Amino acid sequence: QVQLVESGGGLVQAGGSLRLSCAASGSIISINEMGWYRQAPGKQRELVAAITRGGAPNYVDSAKGRFTISRDNAKNTAYLQMNSLKPEDTAVYYCNAQIMPMQIPRITINYWGQGTQVTVSS
Repeated sequence: QVQLVESGGGLVQAGGSLRLSCAASGSIISINEMGWYRQAPGKQRELVAAITRGGAPNYVDSAKGRFTISRDNAKNTAYLQMNSLKPEDTAVYYCNAQIMPMQIPRITINYWGQGTQVTVSS
């Protein structure tokens, strides 16, 4: 069974930093794009950053210059380094990955992590 497990959330003051990790485990053939989404109370879930298997990143405008997404393909892990955090970054952050599992070869499935809370105090 494929799972995504996030870690690294928490409470931080405005201007601080956090690093989120997302580790994929299970019987995996390959992982294509990995991404981080967030959902604040009363708002829609939005894409924060995504990264291709080759390492090309993409960011939402509000994250540009402050957040950095990276991945370690050997460890099936993606990271989100968040600097200069603002109160408006407060949300549950979810990892997403497009995975080809061994149980269903040639089919790519969208997997989600359970979410990790990030709270930025002013």
